[in-house]
Amino acid sequence: MDDTTLTAILLGIVEGLTEFLPVSSTGHLILATEALGYDAERWAVFNIAIQPGAILAVVVLYWRTFWDAFIGLFTWDPKAVAFVRNLLVAFTPAVVLGLAFGDEIEMLLENATVVAWALIVGGFAILAVEHFANPGREHVGVAALSLKQSALVGAVQCLAMVPGVSRSGATIMGALCLGVDRKTAAEFSFFLALPTLTGATVLQLWKHGDGIGANGVGWSEIALGFVVSFVVALAVIKAFVAYVSRHGFKPFAWYRIVIGAAALAWLTLR
Repeated sequence: MDDTTLTAILLGIVEGLTEFLPVSSTGHLILATEALGYDAERWAVFNIAIQPGAILAVVVLYWRTFWDAFIGLFTWDPKAVAFVRNLLVAFTPAVVLGLAFGDEIEMLLENATVVAWALIVGGFAILAVEHFANPGREHVGVAALSLKQSALVGAVQCLAMVPGVSRSGATIMGALCLGVDRKTAAEFSFFLALPTLTGATVLQLWKHGDGIGANGVGWSEIALGFVVSFVVALAVIKAFVAYVSRHGFKPFAWYRIVIGAAALAWLTLR
């Protein structure tokens, strides 16, 4: 196995492990390229292109939810309409800011120090939310959320445009602060990933897709990373929902703080 293939597998594992956990998949991919000596620019498009693998895992695991919503739209079922409405409302702020500040956001992706600080600050933010928030105890489902709750969660998601913040962490913690139960908060974050990450992937491939294959990282490596991230994400999502429904998010907060501090120390001393 050559180095390029091994790198594709390792980055696929990192993407699948971290995309839906509140630890920042983008941040981990950036730190992985730094720590393991990969050329970050060479793998930048690859890191974006394999995200649909993790997204597909959500579709597979929650296919019944999406199918019911799709069919329900034809009969204008209130629950299906509310489900789709909430996702679209929460998705809108990321579209607006992403199109307005896309170049500035891409510049941050080159800064591993920003990632380290974001991991640390985000870890303490999660601890604060866990201590002060009062989430609901009954699983209500995404369709039961109000327009205001959906819009606010969407606004909070925009914080994840800073690498290391974590899209899933921002949306889940935002939902908990609004009184949403842990399971619904996690599921809303998963479902919101579909339009958000798909849109980001399409935009980045449209802008930088002509570079695929030019630096030795082509469609075969992307396909491999896609499959690896899909398989890993399948296992992670189910385990994550079961865990946080019972135990909460504090372990992820402490993990962020430790990894962020270690990364910051290493980046400073190297």
